[in-house]
Amino acid sequence: MELKTRKRLSILILVIGMPAYVVVAVSLMNWLDGRFGRQPIWVELLIYIALGVVWALPFKRVFRGVGKG
Repeated sequence: MELKTRKRLSILILVIGMPAYVVVAVSLMNWLDGRFGRQPIWVELLIYIALGVVWALPFKRVFRGVGKG
């Protein structure tokens, strides 16, 4: 994939995909809270850390080398 295409795709992912993923992640946490009750803070922290890492894994190839000229 060309650098120009990766840059445009990365901007699209960050501007549209990231806010959509945040909505999905918060909705998931609200569902877990409603279904199982409030979790201990360390469990919630681990879930948020996992969700923060998981979103980037499919896009690793797109973001690699975008900041380089």
